Amino acid sequence: MDKNGLGHVIEFVRNDYLCKVLFINLIIHKKMVSYKDLGLVNTKEMFAKAIKGGYAIPAFNFNNMEQLQAIIQACAETKSPVILQVSKGARQYANQTLLRYMAEGAVEYAKELGWEHPQIVLHLDHGDSFELCKSCVDMGFSSVMIDGSHLPYDENVALTKKVVEYAHQFDVTVEGELGVLAGVEDEVSAEHHTYTKPEEVVDFVTKTGVDSLAISIGTSHGANKFKPEQCTRNADGILVPPPLRFDVLEAIEKELPGFPIVLHGSSSVPQEEVATINKYGGALKDAIGIPEEELRKAAASAVCKINIDSDSRLAMTAAIREVFALKPAEFDPRKYLGPARENMKKLYKHKIIDVLGSEGKAE
Repeated sequence: MDKNGLGHVIEFVRNDYLCKVLFINLIIHKKMVSYKDLGLVNTKEMFAKAIKGGYAIPAFNFNNMEQLQAIIQACAETKSPVILQVSKGARQYANQTLLRYMAEGAVEYAKELGWEHPQIVLHLDHGDSFELCKSCVDMGFSSVMIDGSHLPYDENVALTKKVVEYAHQFDVTVEGELGVLAGVEDEVSAEHHTYTKPEEVVDFVTKTGVDSLAISIGTSHGANKFKPEQCTRNADGILVPPPLRFDVLEAIEKELPGFPIVLHGSSSVPQEEVATINKYGGALKDAIGIPEEELRKAAASAVCKINIDSDSRLAMTAAIREVFALKPAEFDPRKYLGPARENMKKLYKHKIIDVLGSEGKAE
């Protein structure tokens, strides 16, 4: 075969290979759902504005329709940007396909409520594997968290980098984590906390390319964030938790000036909701959260995302228990889920206006 003939063969093989690659990519992308088509946004611009403005974005977890309605109503009325968080367990509970349409519906619902330009993120909370994060990216999430904090440092870096490289192809933002929070929430649990080491943050962010970093400065998951022996008691006998380690936060800010920082486990565990639950048959003992004044201080720093889940659960449960106790003949779900939705909405608005300072930041 002469050189020209060989060249034609090589060109044919090359073109055939490219066609196959393009075909495979077409199949892959056909299955994918872009968050942009759902009307969602990622966290990049949202976080930049929050850091500059000295406030934090509320990151509210949801599992069902009533929680989602309450979040959207609260944010539409206050014009607050919001991050809708879904844990691995919540995704399994609600179904990934339904979640996609719930998120799209949330955007349209916000517009119906008069929020002309809603800024809504759909975020995976505590993703524990590359496969889970990839699946969420492919199903329309605009942001994912890969939590490799339980792994040795180098393995955390490698896993986080892998997720970042995949997600950034589709303009999906990624949150990583350094340090370990104590407590239990869904499938995330740890007996002891480990504070984030400020000396590691630059290396971690540089090597992984993450868009934000969750840190450990003393917050904790769940409604029982601290053991009684870790706390003091005030004059009313209420537990007072140990203060957050703002010195660690300040050291991290010094290492990473202007970089988006995230606080997990930041529910304040409203004592009035705990009291209502216990009054009507509950058994929440020594439930204690993060004082709101400390969260206000954090929101004024580089902390631009604050996660709140347990408070919503408490508000919902308190309202439902009260209806069941006062109206024992009631069996219409709307009659107890409706008040639960209203109680959650009240809580969300309080957090937005009085704690995080995000009211009016998404006109």
